[in-house]
Amino acid sequence: MTKNNITGDRDRTNLLKNLESRLIEHLCERMPAWVKPDLLTATGLFGSLVVFFGLWFGTFAKVFLLLSIIGLAVQWFGDSLDGRLAYYRNTPRKWYGWALDINADWVSTCVIGLGFYIYLPNFKIVSFVFVVAYGGSMIVSLLRYKITDKYTIDTFFWGPTELRILIALVLFVDIFRDDTLLQFGLIGALLLIFFNLLESLKVLRLGHERDQQEKAEKGH
Repeated sequence: MTKNNITGDRDRTNLLKNLESRLIEHLCERMPAWVKPDLLTATGLFGSLVVFFGLWFGTFAKVFLLLSIIGLAVQWFGDSLDGRLAYYRNTPRKWYGWALDINADWVSTCVIGLGFYIYLPNFKIVSFVFVVAYGGSMIVSLLRYKITDKYTIDTFFWGPTELRILIALVLFVDIFRDDTLLQFGLIGALLLIFFNLLESLKVLRLGHERDQQEKAEKGH
């Protein structure tokens, strides 16, 4: 089974793409037949709930942040394998799966963002801005897909997997050092806004180029 069989039409540029792809292929080869892609999508959503409850309970005892770290791993497992398993088994539902994945990602983002909002003792607006900025990056990806017919979820060498790992590290450090998550949220939100602006300008340029191309084609 080659790498292309499980990636669909996504163009991955993230730093861990090769390692992640090998791991996903390894897991797909060993997945029981009763495990269906939709079940994995539900597993990813469940992982988001685990992250939420870990952050909520973390307001009482920081050791519960370890639960959120486990939740991030569960969320990666479900979110990363649902579509890949369908392609591996040669049973993809491209547009259904894509629509389901986008909806599941947004619900997960909101659920985890709500957990951050509950956990942060001060400046809760940071969690709101972070969720809005992350949602903005999803919108930019969809716009790029519409214009170029190429779907990517990565920004340069940064993707959802790297973000999950970083959040897990931040949560672990926050157990021993107060305000680590707050500082990460603030810096992360600002960086997302900056990259969203850059990517939005690129998408506008691509849109302009496609407009010119289509006008030229109609002129003939």
